[in-house]
Amino acid sequence: MLCAVDNTWATPVLQNPLELGADIVMHSSTKYFGGHSDVIGGCIVINDENLAEKIKNIQLLSGAVPSPFDCWLIARGIQTLHLRVKKQTDNAIKLAHYLETHPKIEKVLYPGLTNHPQHLIAKKQFKNGFGAMLSVLIKGAEKEAFKISTSLNYFKTATSLGGVESLVEHRKSVEGKNSFTPSNLLRISVGIEHIDDLIEDWKQALI
Repeated sequence: MLCAVDNTWATPVLQNPLELGADIVMHSSTKYFGGHSDVIGGCIVINDENLAEKIKNIQLLSGAVPSPFDCWLIARGIQTLHLRVKKQTDNAIKLAHYLETHPKIEKVLYPGLTNHPQHLIAKKQFKNGFGAMLSVLIKGAEKEAFKISTSLNYFKTATSLGGVESLVEHRKSVEGKNSFTPSNLLRISVGIEHIDDLIEDWKQALI
């Protein structure tokens, strides 16, 4: 049985699944690889020649071949990948620490926090930090979560992640009425802005 890992959120900067025993590693290169929210793409990384040949044939036969310009955009983004991810990760842990102490926040979901149920696993597998994605549960109902998300200035409301800009979204609205995601949950993609500005933005939105 093959083991496939989606490493989009962690990126190779933080985690290398092939070294941990995975057979296939997937990345949405739309996200951190591109890094500027201007390209759509994806890639699969394999260290087995036979498996790579099979997947390459599927790609060619199905026509899943990116344009030269899309490849250029992703190659451009990869040049600054390690710099962006480091900054985003540093910002994320600082923002998580701030939010977990705020009286209007019920809970912060971030593997870099010691109270996260998978913190020890993340600490063992990750290097250089715990990524730039986190979620928060707002005290109150869906209405309060919407109010806070639309009061933010630096965090734009969008369903994406991995760009240089910080984003926030009400995840249940995106997933639909049958979603099991809590109605008071906001998902956050932390960007490269100055951390003081990001924290001040949440401070004013949580008043």
